Amino acid sequence: MKAAVLHDFKKQLSIEDVPRPRPAADEVLIQVEACGACHSDVHVADGDWKQLVGIVKRPLILGHEIAGHVVEKGEAVDDLQNGDRVGVPWIHWSCGECEFCREENENLCSRQRITGVTVDGGYAEFVKAPATHALKIPHGLSALEAAPLFCAGLTVYRALKGAGMLPGQRLAVFGIGGLGHLAVQLGRALGADVIAIDVSDEKLELARSFGATGTLNAATSDAVKELRRTGRVHVALVTSAAKAAYDAAFSSLRPTGTLLVVGLPAENICFPPILMAAGEIRIHASTVGTRQDLREVLAMAAAGKVRCQVVARPLAQANEALDQLRNGQVSGRIVLTP
Repeated sequence: MKAAVLHDFKKQLSIEDVPRPRPAADEVLIQVEACGACHSDVHVADGDWKQLVGIVKRPLILGHEIAGHVVEKGEAVDDLQNGDRVGVPWIHWSCGECEFCREENENLCSRQRITGVTVDGGYAEFVKAPATHALKIPHGLSALEAAPLFCAGLTVYRALKGAGMLPGQRLAVFGIGGLGHLAVQLGRALGADVIAIDVSDEKLELARSFGATGTLNAATSDAVKELRRTGRVHVALVTSAAKAAYDAAFSSLRPTGTLLVVGLPAENICFPPILMAAGEIRIHASTVGTRQDLREVLAMAAAGKVRCQVVARPLAQANEALDQLRNGQVSGRIVLTP
């Protein structure tokens, strides 16, 4: 089968023929129809997440936003049949036994396997996955539309869900890219008044088209001053990997506000403890999500409450897609199609 393979960090992926995977008794083989190109793939390929470098399989097939259909199943698989439309997320497998799994936080499983990091992912024509962690895609949702929901949609949904927002509260989304434009829609679906902040007028127009009630261009205006003038926000969600976005988001929060940490800057972020205490500011980090979170996101998408803007690219253009992500040239999500 054709696959885009990472052999060494900071090197171009190699488009090559590799053996087609064979599913074990509890696995399914999936013919990939679409696989989202996520900024996390860039970090994995470049080896700049030091905490992950030691566990990255090499050679490695990247990709953890996978949508396709089952073409073969192991003898122990009963819940899925050939032809079923399924997707595979970042959490390739969780043990179900550790403390975190028992607490319904399987995304923090201490024994987890990670798609496109510790096991091969979806930048390929076929991928295998545990049947327990291959989730069915609802009818009416295409593979192109569904694929980015398995990471981008899931990640921002879990963050917003954990913030416990109430209808009518103000949500500021910093960074309107692959995650941010979904955060705008999910925030609106949860009843929030959404303000979008970015440095691109094009991306801000995208946010307005998806329901943002206000937009601010941080390159041409003082976003913090404007947000303070209108009463600050209850929740600030940062999808950007820029430290400056976190500084602005923190300063835009009202007392008792929540800062949602989703985007991952290379450098550390730091806030004055006296201001955190004086405003009883909460900082809530979030990593991908659970299978139940994902089912809820897929159901919202099937109901028309959230839609990912996608641009399809052939698998052979995987390197070009990653370069576009590195250069901040992606509005919405690039989805690779074998």
